[in-house]
Amino acid sequence: MAETGRIRAGIGGWTFEPWRGVFYPKGLRQAEELEYASRHLTAIEINGTYYSTFKPDSFAKWRASTPDGFKFSVKASRFCTNRKALSDMGKSMEVFLNQGLVELGDRLGPILWQFMATKKFEPEDFEGFLGLLPDKLEGLPLRHVVEVRHASFKAPAFIALCRKYNVAVCLADHETYPMIADVTGDLVYARLQTGSDDVETAYTPQDLDLWARRLQAYASGGAPADLPKVDADHSAPVAPREVFAFFIHEGKVRAPAAAMALLERVGGQPPR
Repeated sequence: MAETGRIRAGIGGWTFEPWRGVFYPKGLRQAEELEYASRHLTAIEINGTYYSTFKPDSFAKWRASTPDGFKFSVKASRFCTNRKALSDMGKSMEVFLNQGLVELGDRLGPILWQFMATKKFEPEDFEGFLGLLPDKLEGLPLRHVVEVRHASFKAPAFIALCRKYNVAVCLADHETYPMIADVTGDLVYARLQTGSDDVETAYTPQDLDLWARRLQAYASGGAPADLPKVDADHSAPVAPREVFAFFIHEGKVRAPAAAMALLERVGGQPPR
């Protein structure tokens, strides 16, 4: 059997009142919600870091609440990405990285750098940004993902830059954001955002089957043939990859159910 990388699935954040009594059992204390979520999912995207900073004790507490093998992705501060000249983000990046991320230790997964839909691709500007991203933080390895939302990024030059710096491009399943399915780093990071709370698992069983096959193709070192690539002539290296998939749809009540249903399909359920 061919070697394959691990496929993780999860949600954005873990504190959400509508999940109480739907995902979280009735009566579960709010202080125990992260512990519960991390034993039913294999990853969580921390979104609060996009808006504000936290104390090192918070990161240490989050790590202590989760089991071995669990991963957090961390969304970078908006003060880094929401600026005209990206290469000027140096000080903001230092504040973001040094607020206590190292306290996550081996629970630290990728860092997500999210850009506004109005941010256009300017090669020199974006390479200046990529060149600032460190590969380590106090000895802890760092991996980076960029989520771009403007159609101008569907360009071979953008793909080439991300490959040069080993930075993954977020695979966005969204109504309006461009979908870029090219492999540019040693991991794949998907944000699945077209689910509906009218469906028990947010995505229909057929759509979950489809996404399971796509993510398994990435994990095994290939790429799904049904997703168009910007740089179709580039041969991606055939090596197992770690894959992250986050369900973050409007309403998001059914997001945990979607993540658990996907994990069942790819054999990635966490130990409970």
